[in-house]
Amino acid sequence: MTSPENVAALADSAEPPARLIAEIEALGHRLALVRDRIGRIIFGQQTVIDQTLITLLSGGHALVVGFPGLGKTKLVDTLGTVLGLDDKRVQFTPDLMPADILGSEVLEESEAGRRSFRFLPGPVFCQLLMADEINRASPRTQSALLQAMQERRVSVAGHYHPLPRPFHVLATQNPLEQEGTYPLPEAQLDRFLMQIDIDYPDAVAERQMLIATTGAEEAAPEPVIGAADLLAAQALVRRIPVGDAVVKAILDIVRAGRPGPGALPEVDAHVAWGPGPRASQALMLAIRARAVLDGRLAPSLDDVVALAGPILRHRMALNFAARADGVMVDDIIRRLCAPHA
Repeated sequence: MTSPENVAALADSAEPPARLIAEIEALGHRLALVRDRIGRIIFGQQTVIDQTLITLLSGGHALVVGFPGLGKTKLVDTLGTVLGLDDKRVQFTPDLMPADILGSEVLEESEAGRRSFRFLPGPVFCQLLMADEINRASPRTQSALLQAMQERRVSVAGHYHPLPRPFHVLATQNPLEQEGTYPLPEAQLDRFLMQIDIDYPDAVAERQMLIATTGAEEAAPEPVIGAADLLAAQALVRRIPVGDAVVKAILDIVRAGRPGPGALPEVDAHVAWGPGPRASQALMLAIRARAVLDGRLAPSLDDVVALAGPILRHRMALNFAARADGVMVDDIIRRLCAPHA
């Protein structure tokens, strides 16, 4: 439920509360239908679906980490159809070059004999891009994609080409096979709004999946909204007010994750580097999107605690002492969230 602090924040917003409430409720109804349509195709991964939708509603990109065969590719295909987005998939390999994803210029000759260069856009010119096994590409190719993610445009031969709007990247990584890979540097990991970890489905969901996907006919995703609707939803998410207590919790958690003077003993002992200001910005946007997705008018402390893990886990690094002691990043994050749970 919405806390009294957030009700007050809604009342104190610059917009007329009645109009804002009506827009939030209308968006909540449409998102409920989106979740339902995706849930008919992707079984047993409701948390993953919700976190992915939160990422898109926040206008960000997601790093999806999971074992093979858990439906990462199918999730992107389903999202593209349900959200009405132009989606593409690129399989990242060590020999993939930046031009293979960004595009290149080719020399053409007209009938009159005049020569000119024409830009051939690469697969990055879409609205929803699946970068499959991004850590298998060379650092040069990774940097080219991540620069496009950040700047929302591509530079080829000194000319800038804007990417479509909206533009989102869902990059995947396999947590098992790390040999021959190029791990993403910390500064590039920070470009992803959220790291979404996919685990195996429970027995009930796996049984449902088994029956639904091996019959004579398999359910197909159905479109619910379009690209313009998603852009409008992203703009609305940014207008949702956040109470002072929730803002304070975000700052407390993010700042407490940085080692140094005044840090928690376990953070100072086990964390090599902590989350920067971009983590606070990501968490602020994500909790607004989660509230709307759940049909609520404003975010609460529960939203902050629920999303702290996906927002922070790829923005923190443990030192050797932590690995020797068996301490995990999620253990540290739970300790940071404990005062607000």
